[in-house]
Amino acid sequence: MSGVKSRQDKGFTFAAHVVMILLTLLALAPFILLVSGSLTENNTAIKYGYSFWPKLFSLEAYKYIGAEWAQIGRAYGMTIFVTVVGTVLAIIIVSLLAYGLAQSDVPGMKIMMLLIVFTMLFNGGIVSSYMIYTNMFHIKNTVWALIFPNLLLNGFTVMLVKNYIQHSIPKELTEAAEIDGCTQLRLFFKIVMPLSTPILATVGLLAAVAYWNDWTNGLYYITDARLYTVQQLLNEINNNIQFLTSNADAANFMGTAAEIPGASIRMAIAVVAILPIIIIYPFFQKYFAKGITMGAVKG
Repeated sequence: MSGVKSRQDKGFTFAAHVVMILLTLLALAPFILLVSGSLTENNTAIKYGYSFWPKLFSLEAYKYIGAEWAQIGRAYGMTIFVTVVGTVLAIIIVSLLAYGLAQSDVPGMKIMMLLIVFTMLFNGGIVSSYMIYTNMFHIKNTVWALIFPNLLLNGFTVMLVKNYIQHSIPKELTEAAEIDGCTQLRLFFKIVMPLSTPILATVGLLAAVAYWNDWTNGLYYITDARLYTVQQLLNEINNNIQFLTSNADAANFMGTAAEIPGASIRMAIAVVAILPIIIIYPFFQKYFAKGITMGAVKG
């Protein structure tokens, strides 16, 4: 009987590995096509389409990025700044709020939790948010417009951190620290935060990816080209190409058709934009898996 179970287990394990390998290849395929497209000569790509290996190898797209680095580099630097500052602020604010919500003996915490869950189900919409941020907080065409709206605080991450603190940090440890005269602020920074590294790394990674990939805040609140991020710059290029393509006669008359960045150039910019996330993710992978698992425990 044990031999039959062993063969069944091996068969199941083999099938699971095959399925996961196929899913991994499917996940990698778009990125491979993206890199291949950025290394393909533009006219060749238009004529023959894209493949997993360039039909005619070319570095023209990356030479274009080097030539236009004044604009692209500024957008890249703005993206890095917004991602770093936004992620740090998100971790601090989310962890502080989650720690407060984890204190079940504090009056009003259930009401606060209800309000946070409510924001996950309903929101005020684009128009009301836009009016508040522009007319009350006056963040339009400032770097804070890329940090504050929608991304700084997320109810889902607050619940993850709250559940992690409640179920993964021994209550006896915090009570012992309080008996020894430890203040709440010191307890939070000296005990809770170091023990919450997995979930904070998870929250940080989620926030960083959200900030790095965000272009909607720039679309709503930014018109100054000096504040463009990489994603917004790429979106602007795509919009300009669509406009000039739909108005080809006007573009030829103005002599701008030859200046339109080709598809290979847009793919090269996308490759450059996504590289930091790909490089950083492996270092946070173990924390990400552990943090999501422990933070998802029902409280």
